[in-house]
Amino acid sequence: MRHILAALALGAAIFAVGAAQAAEIEVLMLNKGAKGMMVFEPDLIVAAPGDTIRFVPTDKGHNVETIKGMFPEAAEPFKSKLNEDFRITLDAEGVYGVKCAPHYAMGMVALIRVGEPANVDDAKAVKQTGKAKAVFAELFGQVLAAK
Repeated sequence: MRHILAALALGAAIFAVGAAQAAEIEVLMLNKGAKGMMVFEPDLIVAAPGDTIRFVPTDKGHNVETIKGMFPEAAEPFKSKLNEDFRITLDAEGVYGVKCAPHYAMGMVALIRVGEPANVDDAKAVKQTGKAKAVFAELFGQVLAAK
């Protein structure tokens, strides 16, 4: 019986250490931010596998969703509802391109880097339009410089 209790205590301690290492990163969805109108702040999110990203619609009319072709093969696409707080835990390493669907043309996009950016070339090759094209060019430049 003592061995079972010791094993349970050890398991709980290992779980607590693993949970303590995961972080929650908050991203605001704003009508106006430091970089202009219709932005995610921050727009470059650097996370470790297992971290949770929390998207907060500080202003109404925003959502967050992955952009087709801009997330790791091992990951599932995601999409939040308008005006709702949204949390996603990302385990697959790579880059994730996300947008606010109503404000994509206005450049409301962000790039999430989880661990090693293995899929960066594929994600960068996805065609963008409007202001999103310029914002992603800047974000990919930052990711590649840190690679």
